[in-house]
Amino acid sequence: MPNDALRVAAIDLGTNSFHMVIIEESPEKGIVEIDRVKDMICIGRGSISTKMLDEESMQSGVAALKNFLVLASQHGVTRDNILAFATSAIREAKNQHEFLRRVREETGLKVKVISGMEEAEFIYYGVRNAVKLRATNDLLFDIGGGSVEFVIANQEGVKLLESRKIGVARMLERFVTVDPVSEREITLLEQFFSAEMVSSVEAAKRLKVKRAIASSGTAENIARMIHSMHGRESEGSLNSSSFTRSEFERLYRTMIPLNSAERRKMSGLDEKRVDLIVPGLILVNILFRMFGFEEVVVSDSSLREGMVLHYLQHHSSSRPSSEEEIDIRRESVYELGFRCNWNQRHSMQVARISLQLFDTLAAEHGVDEHYRELLEYAALLHNIGTFISISSHHKHSQYIIQNGGLRGFSPSEIEIIANVARYHRKSPPSEKHPGYLALKPKHRHAVDVLSGILRIANGLERGHRRNVERVEMVEKNGVLVLRLSTQFEPEIEIWAADQLKSLLENVLEKPIAFCRA
Repeated sequence: MPNDALRVAAIDLGTNSFHMVIIEESPEKGIVEIDRVKDMICIGRGSISTKMLDEESMQSGVAALKNFLVLASQHGVTRDNILAFATSAIREAKNQHEFLRRVREETGLKVKVISGMEEAEFIYYGVRNAVKLRATNDLLFDIGGGSVEFVIANQEGVKLLESRKIGVARMLERFVTVDPVSEREITLLEQFFSAEMVSSVEAAKRLKVKRAIASSGTAENIARMIHSMHGRESEGSLNSSSFTRSEFERLYRTMIPLNSAERRKMSGLDEKRVDLIVPGLILVNILFRMFGFEEVVVSDSSLREGMVLHYLQHHSSSRPSSEEEIDIRRESVYELGFRCNWNQRHSMQVARISLQLFDTLAAEHGVDEHYRELLEYAALLHNIGTFISISSHHKHSQYIIQNGGLRGFSPSEIEIIANVARYHRKSPPSEKHPGYLALKPKHRHAVDVLSGILRIANGLERGHRRNVERVEMVEKNGVLVLRLSTQFEPEIEIWAADQLKSLLENVLEKPIAFCRA
C-alpha cells in the first residue's frame, strides 16, 4: 500500500444484513474498492413487533463482526479507520444497549446508532458517487429491512430527506401471513405504503422529479431477475443500469403468485431474500404507480459507501467537500487510468486532438453531441491495456474498461467507450465481433465514427511529443484536408495518421489528407 494511501472500512449493521466495504483512497488513484462482505444476520428477526433483539441474532451479529474485523485487519485497516453504524432494527430495539455493550466488549468496536435522517443523508453521499445526478431533480430511494429512505436531490445538492418505517422485513412480519401472499394482504400492504409515501409523492410533484434511482439489495435483486428474464447475464455490477415499468410489471405478474419454493428457483434472486422480495415487489409497484415513473436506475453504492465518503471529506485533503459538485464520470476515468499506470500526458493529448477532430468534422459525421464526451473518455483510456501487455493492448483496454468499475455511466455508455478504445488500432469494427454486434445500430455507427477519429488522433501523437496544437478542416475538391498547427515539422505525425485514416474515410465516404497550417 502506498505511503500516502488511506484504507477505511465501513460496516453497516442493517435490519436484514450486516455489510462491510473496505476502500483505499490516495491522491492519484482516488477511491478503490479493496473488498466487500455481507452476512444475512437478520438482526431484526421478530424485533419489529417485540422491539427486542433475540439472543440468537445478537450472538450471530457479534460473530459476524469479529470476522469482519479480522478481514479488515488483514487488509491493513487500522482500528481508528473502521466505521460502524447501526440502523432501523437496532435503533428501535429496547435492548440495543445490551447488544452494543457486547459488541464493544467482545470486539472493541464502537457502533454508532444513526437516525433515519442521517441514514438518508449517507445514502445520498453514496448514490451521488455512483450515478451521475442531473440538473433536474431525481428521487433516490433505498429499501432497507426496517425503513425506506427517500431523497430528492440534483447535482447541486439535497432538496428533501425522509425516512419511513416501511422496510421489507418490517412489512413481511406485520402483514404477510400466508404463502403465496394473499390478495387481501397485497391490498393492505398497498394501502399502508400509499399512506406512508404521501408527503414524498407531493414533494416529488412540487419539485418536478422525473427520474428514480434505487439503491438496495432489493432493487439489485429485482434488476438481476429482470435481466435473467431477458436472457442477459448480470453477474457483475448493475450500477447505472435500469429497468422499465413494463419490464418490472412482467416480473411482478410472474413472481407474486409463486410460493417460496417456486420463488427460490428464480434466477437472480438471493436465496435469503426469497420471502423479503414479496413486500419489496409490492413496494416498487406502488412507487411506479404513485410517482408515475417509467424507469428506475440502479445504484450499487449506498449507505456504507456514503459513510466512507463522508469520513474521507473530514480526514482527507484530496476529497471535495460535501457541498462541492463532483464530476464522478471524469473522476472515475482518471482513477481507472491511474490504477493502470497510464501515460497521462500522451492520453490527454490524444483526447484533446480527438475532440478537435470531432468538432471540426461535425458537419461531416453528424454524430450526436452526447457521444463527444464518450470519445474523450475512450481517448483517455485507449492505451490502458498496456498495463496487461503491449501485444493486443487494444483488446485488453476494452476488457479493463468493461470491468473496471467506472462510475456514473450506463452499461451501454461503458460498452461504447470500450469499443471505441478497442478499435483505436488494428482491425476495424466488425459484426463478427460479439461486443460490437451487441450494440444498437445507432451506437455501432457512433463507434465507427469515434474510433475512426481516435485512430487519427493517436497517429497525430505518434511521436509522443505533443507537437500538434490545433486541427482544422477545410474541404478542397471533395477531399477533407486536416490542417495541423504544430510546434515542429509534423512529418512523423502525418506519416502515422496516413496509416490510420482509412476507417474514417470509409465511414465518411470522403478521402482525407493532412498538411501543416
